[in-house]
Amino acid sequence: MIRDARVLRAGFVPREVEHRDAEVNHLSSVLEPITNGEPVDTAIVTGPSGAGKTCISKFVTERLREEVLDVEAIYVNCWRNYTRFRTLYQILDDLGATIDIHRQSTPHDELVDRLQQHDGPRTVVILDEVDQLEDPSVIYDLHSLPQFAIICIANKEEELFSRVDDRLVSRLRSSEHVRMDNYHDEQLYDILSARAKWGLDENVTTDDQLYRIADAAAGDARLAIGILRTAASKADRESHERITNDILLDAAEDARAQIKQKSIDSLTPHQRVVYNIVRDHEPLGPSEIHDRYTEKVDDPRTKRTVRTYLSKMVQYNLVDAEGTSRDREYSLVGSEAASPMQ
Repeated sequence: MIRDARVLRAGFVPREVEHRDAEVNHLSSVLEPITNGEPVDTAIVTGPSGAGKTCISKFVTERLREEVLDVEAIYVNCWRNYTRFRTLYQILDDLGATIDIHRQSTPHDELVDRLQQHDGPRTVVILDEVDQLEDPSVIYDLHSLPQFAIICIANKEEELFSRVDDRLVSRLRSSEHVRMDNYHDEQLYDILSARAKWGLDENVTTDDQLYRIADAAAGDARLAIGILRTAASKADRESHERITNDILLDAAEDARAQIKQKSIDSLTPHQRVVYNIVRDHEPLGPSEIHDRYTEKVDDPRTKRTVRTYLSKMVQYNLVDAEGTSRDREYSLVGSEAASPMQ
């Protein structure tokens, strides 16, 4: 049943992308100077979860590497590498330049100096979930090094700008901005159809089922592909010749649960404390959340930062926000919030 499992995996970058020609062309034009050894403007790629931001960024950089010999690309997930040290270390590690670096004692400036001394191929650095950085000054570190081109991926520009200092805000505002919206159902259908064509045997699923997946995913390509992957995996394990509607129904619930758990597992230690407070005491306003949070951690972040944490959890469908900014309350997303696969 499954012809090529890679096609159905999260993070797979296809040879051709669907319905993002304008964004691909825009980002490609931003990076084009690197092919002539010239400095490249920072690119900021924004949009909701599942809009294809990471896929497009990787697609464009991989195509660039196919065309130009002396260009490399490095991908950093800033949700996982959320400190300045971790981000700089990850970049240096991918460059093979972490010899004699000690995680506990090496100062940040030494990491920046090593990057400055890098004389290999010009490198595109993709900073995914860049608004997750606890210390966004790492963007400034890289911005000052002409041998590196930077792609910053975030859900919203405003949340990125609100966390950086004035010296960087003006530079980021003048950067090239590639903005993406949620996919329409027809576009998601095309994406699913292409994945099914290359990843599954013929007649494993029907057009009607793909449309139903697209409708249930509500514009989120990550969720849509996750539902298809989960359904195909279950049908294959149970030795079915095709995906049944019952399997599809279960797959929708399972895929949502898997994505939600992955998001929870990705929370930073401070975000996890905030999430647990909402879970245990919902509904709560931001001030009460911050008060409880400061009682539980030794080095609490500011109210503004905690609000950013909460906003991120809303974007990833972990918590709900009800009310206006003055009387807003947060609670966990319940199972009833999931769109049923009818």
